[in-house]
Amino acid sequence: MVQSAKPPLVPEGAEAMTVLIPYLPGDPGAPPHRRSGPAFGYMLEGEMLFELEGEPERVIKAGETFWEPDGDVIHYQDGKNRTDSPSRFLVTMMCTPGQPMLILVDDEPARRRHRRAPRPGA
Repeated sequence: MVQSAKPPLVPEGAEAMTVLIPYLPGDPGAPPHRRSGPAFGYMLEGEMLFELEGEPERVIKAGETFWEPDGDVIHYQDGKNRTDSPSRFLVTMMCTPGQPMLILVDDEPARRRHRRAPRPGA
């Protein structure tokens, strides 16, 4: 087994999509966002700095997995951890019917700073 997680109930009519995400060295990744459905990922190559609201940031390396819940949880980082090598990961997302899969958040991170885990050097 590579990963086991108990996501929230997937709504009726939801679709699943799997995408390959390649990052060049130093790519900052997606800006802060939340999801309308859960997402499950597998790191194929390289490393990624990953941070969900309320959890400490962590490095995910090739062969490791991650998952993001849906709803009211901000995903702060999924960017490249290293500037000397590329990275690639697969992510399978459960898409809630009629809603975008990725919902960018702009002013929320500042208002919700108290929910963010302490970060090294921050």
